[in-house]
Amino acid sequence: MADEADRSLKAAKQLLETESLLGSDFIPDARAESGAEPASLEEKAKTLAELEANEVRGCQRCGLCKGRTNTVFGEGSPAADVVFVGEGPGQEEDRTGRPFVGRAGELLTKMVQAMGLKREDVYICNVIKCRPPGNRAPNPEETAACFDHLVRQLQIIHPKVIVALGNPATQALLQTKVGISRMRGQWQNLPMLAAGLEGTPVMPTFHPAYVLRQYTEDVRGKVWSDLQQVMARLGLAAPKPGK
Repeated sequence: MADEADRSLKAAKQLLETESLLGSDFIPDARAESGAEPASLEEKAKTLAELEANEVRGCQRCGLCKGRTNTVFGEGSPAADVVFVGEGPGQEEDRTGRPFVGRAGELLTKMVQAMGLKREDVYICNVIKCRPPGNRAPNPEETAACFDHLVRQLQIIHPKVIVALGNPATQALLQTKVGISRMRGQWQNLPMLAAGLEGTPVMPTFHPAYVLRQYTEDVRGKVWSDLQQVMARLGLAAPKPGK
């Protein structure tokens, strides 16, 4: 299974590299590497909308398309400094077409607010854009089918920090088999997935759904410690009580 995941992710990376060589319109911030002016907020928003409409909404790359109600692309600021990446949509997300709107989403919103931000200040998405049956973790084939959609989103937004929520997101983004328990709380660098992304700081932390299942002071303290590291990297001050 691990070998299949490696092969699938390599295939997705090759697809992205080919599209980049052919001059893909979906990577406006890659031009910043050449010294050109970075894409504007309006350009990023337009490119994200085109990616969703033309590539994701009607996607049939894997079997998950047969059982979905809606694809769940992502939402938030196209110019966000921080992107939160989860594993995949749940039942409520599939119904609404929005990411993280169930109980785990409510907790993620509180996490973002604890950082002194609002949901509209950050960008929230998942590795896969369709709900797996029973909310199971995505398999390697499903991850590979959707992976270049995620990479394009990250290229367009070009965040300063990525927060990887849980095991599937962390392992997919970092191309690793190491589990979240060993990775969380330790800064990692994004590998060379595509132009403009290599070296982007990644903070792995527990998924909000896991926190809800293991709602202990220890688990909550670890997640808050991870978020504080992100805040320090972004130069954010903790909000005052009552704010």
